[in-house]
Amino acid sequence: MNKNKILEKQKKYLFSCVATYYNEPLVVDHAKGNFVYDVEGKEFLDFFGGILTVSVGHCNEKVTKAIHDQTDKLQHMSTLYANEPQVQLAEKLAQITPGRLEKSFFTNSGTEANETAVLLAQIYTKCQDVITLRHSYSGRSYLALSLSAQSSWRLTPNVVPGVHHIPNAYCYRCPFGLAYPSCDLKCAKDIEEAIQTTTSQSRIAAFLAEPIQGVGGFIVPPKEYFKEIVGIVKKYGGLFICDEVQTAWGRTGGKMFGIEHWGVEPDIMTFAKGMANGVPIGATIATPEVADSMQGNTISTFGGNPVTCTAARATIEVVEEENLVENARVMGNRLREGLNALKEKYPIIGDVRGMGLMQGMELVGEKMKPDTEGTKRLMELTKTDGLLVGKGGTFGNVLRVAPPLNVNKDQIDQALKVLDQSFGQLGQ
Repeated sequence: MNKNKILEKQKKYLFSCVATYYNEPLVVDHAKGNFVYDVEGKEFLDFFGGILTVSVGHCNEKVTKAIHDQTDKLQHMSTLYANEPQVQLAEKLAQITPGRLEKSFFTNSGTEANETAVLLAQIYTKCQDVITLRHSYSGRSYLALSLSAQSSWRLTPNVVPGVHHIPNAYCYRCPFGLAYPSCDLKCAKDIEEAIQTTTSQSRIAAFLAEPIQGVGGFIVPPKEYFKEIVGIVKKYGGLFICDEVQTAWGRTGGKMFGIEHWGVEPDIMTFAKGMANGVPIGATIATPEVADSMQGNTISTFGGNPVTCTAARATIEVVEEENLVENARVMGNRLREGLNALKEKYPIIGDVRGMGLMQGMELVGEKMKPDTEGTKRLMELTKTDGLLVGKGGTFGNVLRVAPPLNVNKDQIDQALKVLDQSFGQLGQ
């Protein structure tokens, strides 16, 4: 089918809420490495990777071969049966995750992984209340939407009881009007009053947070933030659930998992997206005592699927063998230096933030007013010039730049050149 026919069928047969980027949606035909190609053959440098999901390049040969080989051997059985790829992946996660995390439960998505984590925390603590952060995004189920704190993504009223949102560490737009470090981490310490005033008997099941908020616009907390807030959470009997759906597998540079930059150990950690280089998978890992508290019948029909588990293990092997955690740090520094230079050149860029290959640019007008329309126009310009980036933030005014972890310096420089051209055109 040609582009028009595909878009015609998309409009007719898919839910109308299935949103796409750009005024004229990009219709992708194939991809290889860090490039994608539309149905008309135009090449695009991919600096968003399916929302931080293509970790080691499109159609990575090692990952693809592992998928093919496993598909020919055993494609599916469900969690009612044991299989080697599932236990191999679980063992690998136990080996590389921080602290005492050891036992895993596999699902299909980050939404399911977060659902599992919250349920597990509630069972272990025998408490219902969960605290999470404003500007967060946790998925699209009833619970995950209730956990999420962006009104544009919450399609129904909050129907899940016991979910509480507190201000996050959004230093560029501090909810308390303070400035770091003289703020004395007011955003972290505020959780104690929230527990004392909004929960049942001043107890909580868990605090759930992303090390760096993804959909929220790559918001990065101060270095002391998690030690401060997790310390308070523990004081009131809660577990720390670390949502690594976007930050895992070296994305933040220098560390395999994002939370390792903050020096705290989660009780539960969740994964998805880049875990299997685009193959659908979710995982929840917990300490043994927390994991073992979940008793009774539970099943995931497609969780632990031998093909998806094989893809995940192959992806992690590529990350390790090609030293992509370090590459994310080095290339991330190069990218950040270039983005900072653009900020000095273009006043519309109000803030540059992120870590490793997870960098964001917040676009603003006068008095820091979010420039949503400018962001949309910038996206159109980068597409025209052959570069794909993402956008996010509660106001839709943050460009998200997140190439695959095996990106090289020439590709970084090419992306920066296109961004420079696009920002220049934006002002014309």
